Amino acid sequence: MSDYSVKLYNSYNQQLEPFQLKADGAPVSLYVCGITPYDTTHLGHAFTYTTADIFIRYLAYCGQPVHYVQNVTDIDDDILQKAAAEGEDWRQLGNRWTRHFIEDMQALNVRAPDEFPRATETIPQIITRVEALVDQGVAYPAAGSVYFDVDSWSDFGHLSKLPRSEMLPVANERGNHPDDPHKRHPLDFVLWQAQALGEPSWASPWGQGRPGWHIECSTMATQLLGETIDVHMGGSDLLFPHHECEIAQVTPLTGKRFVRYWMHIAMVRKDGEKMSKSLGNLVMVRDLLKRFSPNAIRLYLGQHYYREPWSYEEEELLAAEELTNKITEAVHTKPANVDGASGVLDPMAAQRTFEEAMAEDLNTPQAMLSIEELTTQILQAKRQDIAVGKAPETLRKLCEVLGLCFAAEPPSAAAWSPHLQRFGN
Repeated sequence: MSDYSVKLYNSYNQQLEPFQLKADGAPVSLYVCGITPYDTTHLGHAFTYTTADIFIRYLAYCGQPVHYVQNVTDIDDDILQKAAAEGEDWRQLGNRWTRHFIEDMQALNVRAPDEFPRATETIPQIITRVEALVDQGVAYPAAGSVYFDVDSWSDFGHLSKLPRSEMLPVANERGNHPDDPHKRHPLDFVLWQAQALGEPSWASPWGQGRPGWHIECSTMATQLLGETIDVHMGGSDLLFPHHECEIAQVTPLTGKRFVRYWMHIAMVRKDGEKMSKSLGNLVMVRDLLKRFSPNAIRLYLGQHYYREPWSYEEEELLAAEELTNKITEAVHTKPANVDGASGVLDPMAAQRTFEEAMAEDLNTPQAMLSIEELTTQILQAKRQDIAVGKAPETLRKLCEVLGLCFAAEPPSAAAWSPHLQRFGN
């Protein structure tokens, strides 16, 4: 790769910052908030995980290895409610939808995480951390539950930049229970939740219960990647309260910065509304795969800048399928010179503009323009008696950074198999 300085937008400081690759060959540590396994995989999910995939592929293109962890939130209010509504065991429901998600990721040629932990596999470590937060004086037990005391942590809100007056309404939309009589403050969030009748539970110093949502992620992240993580990704709807709470849970115990770069992926809309389970306006990847190729879906997603919200438009996906066909033809163009060829196509200009775009905060729409231009050049060269040289090979390499696959089977599928087996029943 050419020598371009990489910049990423850091949500913590709300600005573009230089991203230093590691000269010693050590991996970049990456944590991406995973699914709560029910009603997956919609296009918003796909946008988040293909963005993470492109980031990993781009770093590989730069020669930078990555240690990638993505979690599964397999115990949660939503899981239990869905299981009760369908009359299904909560474990079986979670496993079934996790397998569904993995199969969709395999079809889209999304690289598997190095580690794919369940929240329920981390209960002892979670309990230890909750105890430490109580000992630190930033959490308190009450009636079998444990809550984080937001008033005890003066930096609460630094990530989201929300004033306190605006925090509560947002938190209430995203799982907070302000009327819980055991809280000192309506914004305090649960670290350990006392068992409700009929719910699964684990033994703890405060009685039977289960972990809160926020402590699950921060525990899995630090347990597997260390006290300070290079990059933490997730949807922009997780910025507050989820990621804000993660910081509050980790920093008092370590005294260190929890995450160097926060990257938040914008929401996908449909018919003017955020695509979400609660609104019932989901566009499901499984349905799209019945009508469009995986490469077309990857191209369609890559044509949108990860920090800007966008709306699903089927016409754009149809256009992406047409472009996919052109790219595939160009990639498979024979490199050999033809008799009487008037020159050899040079792909370096397109490669440079692609690299410049990717180095500027993963600007995939601009990078896509470079791919489209090189595709056009190759197809024109075939018609104009110009030898294509190494241009098809270069085009393939650039497309692979965006997750396109030109093999019969997606090469990333096999790496998911061990994870798939773990959720077999």
